[in-house]
Amino acid sequence: MKKTVRILSLGALVITTALLTNAISTQNISDPKNTSDTYKIKALKLPPNLNLAGERVPLEKPDIKERMDRELLVNTYWQSNGLLLIKRANKYFPILEPLLKKYGLPDDFKYLCVAESALIDETSSAGAAGFWHFLRGTGREYGLEINKNVDERYDIEKSTKVAAEYLKKSYERFGSWTLAAAAYNAGNARVARSLKTQGVNDYYDTLLPDETERYVFRIIALKEVLSNPKKYGFIFDKSDLYTLPKTRTVEVDTVITNIANFAKHFGTNYKELKLHNPWLRQNRLNNKSRKLYKIKIPIK
Repeated sequence: MKKTVRILSLGALVITTALLTNAISTQNISDPKNTSDTYKIKALKLPPNLNLAGERVPLEKPDIKERMDRELLVNTYWQSNGLLLIKRANKYFPILEPLLKKYGLPDDFKYLCVAESALIDETSSAGAAGFWHFLRGTGREYGLEINKNVDERYDIEKSTKVAAEYLKKSYERFGSWTLAAAAYNAGNARVARSLKTQGVNDYYDTLLPDETERYVFRIIALKEVLSNPKKYGFIFDKSDLYTLPKTRTVEVDTVITNIANFAKHFGTNYKELKLHNPWLRQNRLNNKSRKLYKIKIPIK
């Protein structure tokens, strides 16, 4: 009796499975496409020469290939974000590129800046600020003025100089720009401990925290997409890109009691002045030490 029930159950299972398979097959054929007929998601072919500052990505290693593929896919098919980054890069790379050259940092590190902040002057949940996302302690350690009145993490020229100093110090310690980039995310001490514990000396051979595991690959993916936007499907006219308005510089070594009035004196307004000088955090400049500040004034 038990044997008969078992056979009947198996037969029912076979019949049910066949019916479900047929239903799914029929559904796939009859269902209308839920996107445009021209919309396709294409698997990407990883370029063989991917590198950071000339240091090659070892794509022959399966896990490295997968991690690189992930970041390239994310930064290709997150189209709105990618196009915004392309537009902002046109605005800010002309400032960053000569500064990186001046301070002896490989040009590729402008993409680290993109990875950090997306070229937006916003503060992270951890309190990191400015394009280079410095924490207060690190910024002060490297000589930036950071208080309620002035925060030089938001000064693109001064913060780029500090980023270059930090990264070059990491490079001197590890002998690798890739490890220097990883250390920018995880910290020099943590990267050094990981290398020592694991007995390795290469980023791609080191097990690091999840965020740092993705960090360098994200930078390289951003480099690839922003350097070859049309190759990755981004179509735009030059007029679509953002540009930085022209400014002139006014040097100030005194107190400014009211920045809104100061702005009006130079033919602009508080909002426009703050957009060009985000390091000014209040409607006054205390300047008790009579430090020389350079304030950018938009040219109408």
